[in-house]
Amino acid sequence: MNQPSSHLSPFKRAPSLTLSTWYMGNVLIKLVEKNDSNGAFSLLEAILVPGNEPPPHVHTREDEHFYVLEGEFDGYVEEDAFNLNAGESIFLPRFQPHAFVIRFPRLRVLVLFTPGGLEEAFRKMSSPAHNLEPPTGALKYAQSDLEQTAQRFARYGARFLTPDEAVEQMPLYPRSPSSQNVPEPTRVSLQAERKI
Repeated sequence: MNQPSSHLSPFKRAPSLTLSTWYMGNVLIKLVEKNDSNGAFSLLEAILVPGNEPPPHVHTREDEHFYVLEGEFDGYVEEDAFNLNAGESIFLPRFQPHAFVIRFPRLRVLVLFTPGGLEEAFRKMSSPAHNLEPPTGALKYAQSDLEQTAQRFARYGARFLTPDEAVEQMPLYPRSPSSQNVPEPTRVSLQAERKI
């Protein structure tokens, strides 16, 4: 009996090398891709290191949600700044410029994109992971051809902000995110900020 193409089957996955790639010095583990969910969402586990954060950017096609499994980072969304630790999450609506700065030697997060599809932009510059640790000596955003990377992400509806746009649209975002002299953002619990 043929099943309609929209029929989804349940599946079980766990982080593994077969699902993992190295991208810009980070590990991306594809737990659910757009084809697995009929395009509804994508779910990645990412293992990231400080100094390799993407530039401030904005998504036009998908909302993004981070859940922190391990580590700490500061999230900047338009005029807001949030500090996130293990067990906390942040929702990043499409069309709102955002960026983050890792504040721990290793950050492990779940990243949910709705709808799915942005994972394709990462695939174009990824290589198979040899283990589930960030590779040493890998090309990072600061060393890459950002124009080429920006063009690739633009094809998927994500746009990097210019430095002037970042200053104007994200005034709390540090100009030099890897600097140790960056002022800490106000420690705000996302749950406390949520209006009920």
